[in-house]
Amino acid sequence: MTGEGTDRRTLLAAAAVLTPVAACSGPAPPPPAGFAPGRPMADPAATSGTVLGPAAAVPAGGGIVRRDLAVVVTRSADGELRALSAICPHDGCLVGEVVDGAIVCACHGSRFALDGSVARGPATTSLAVRPVRVEQGRIVLG
Repeated sequence: MTGEGTDRRTLLAAAAVLTPVAACSGPAPPPPAGFAPGRPMADPAATSGTVLGPAAAVPAGGGIVRRDLAVVVTRSADGELRALSAICPHDGCLVGEVVDGAIVCACHGSRFALDGSVARGPATTSLAVRPVRVEQGRIVLG
């Protein structure tokens, strides 16, 4: 009985500590309509002319993931912006983040270089390239 009480107290204490952290981070943006892991989307969520955000928001040697639009925007160390599909070709999951110069798919651990090429599997093909341009400081597909 003592072990159960201790476990419950430990669990409640951990929940009390973690709840404010989760509240600060906010919920993850929803995936695009029609998305399901293992079932790649037929049409990309973002179309030509879609504004992805301010160009200044994409750090050199890093990137941002727009899960709601199924797009990753990266910036090379020399400043070149690139848009890629955020749908991992391995199993159709959406990539989750860009960290340490790599696009990371949390589903099965695939990593992609900032140009979309496979850095580590299980994915065997690159992320699809999306055309992108900068207009008035904003990143626009198309």
